[in-house]
Amino acid sequence: MNPKIKRILTITIPLVLGVFLVWYSLSQISLEQLVSYFKKADYTFISLGVFFGLLSHLSRAYRWRFQLQPMGYHIKLGNSVMAVFATYLINYTVPRAGEVARASILTNYEGVPFEKGFGTIVAERIADLIMMFCIIVVTLFLQFDFIYGFLVEKFNPTKIIMGVFLLLFFGIVFTIFIKRSNLKIALKIKSFVNGLIEGALSIFKMKKKWAFIFHTFFIWTMYVLMFYVTSFALEETSYVPFAAILIGFIAASFSIAATNGGIGSYPEAVVLAFTLFNIPEDPSRAFGWIMWGSQTLLIIVFGGLSLIYLPIFNRKKAIK
Repeated sequence: MNPKIKRILTITIPLVLGVFLVWYSLSQISLEQLVSYFKKADYTFISLGVFFGLLSHLSRAYRWRFQLQPMGYHIKLGNSVMAVFATYLINYTVPRAGEVARASILTNYEGVPFEKGFGTIVAERIADLIMMFCIIVVTLFLQFDFIYGFLVEKFNPTKIIMGVFLLLFFGIVFTIFIKRSNLKIALKIKSFVNGLIEGALSIFKMKKKWAFIFHTFFIWTMYVLMFYVTSFALEETSYVPFAAILIGFIAASFSIAATNGGIGSYPEAVVLAFTLFNIPEDPSRAFGWIMWGSQTLLIIVFGGLSLIYLPIFNRKKAIK
């Protein structure tokens, strides 16, 4: 595929999908009803959720410095914080462009070579991927009976067992094929997997690896907490079982990758997860919009201020 066409599709498809999902979501609930949910929401819990989200972003910025220090770069905390917020804001416009911008900010203001800065961001994403996998495993362990019962209710148990064995079989065959094949696609997959493994292991080679691991757990604890406490903002979702919170959090997290910043997809992911627990669609959808809207507002405010203040902050430092 032509690189220009590929780039255009990479930008336009998530945007088009996001617009469609916004239209779909708002077509499932009247605007008046959605506004009424916002009006009656308890903003104490919403503010607490925003506070937890802010803590996670600050922790991410602080953790980033641990990755750069072994390479001899001691970046200013202010630049790290503003680069992180700028990343989130830019990702709302062009998917994954924020990561490139974040590495570029370090290059411009801290003199960190782009490839080194970008490499630390890739390693950071690997740590996030591992944490998401851990949350999924914990959710499966804690809610095994519910998930198994749901699958049995919806599908034939024999077909489920056969499906699991087929997945394992094809997984083993695929792994063997990738290891032995010299095809271009196989080599790319091997390189990608090896990069993931190397990036994950590099975490344990850091001088401050335990501080890095602590902040990684702290960041994801804040993510879950901001989702959990915000559910108390609406009376209809204040009694949602923690199992629904975990499954809703996982679904919503994946939705962020589907569209720019989860626009449109975030509320619908929450609805899909909550309806598994027989929670009505309208309050589930309203909660999804409240959750997404409050965190998005946080990013817009701090991301916008970061983009404005970055050159001012660094000009002051240069003058001193």
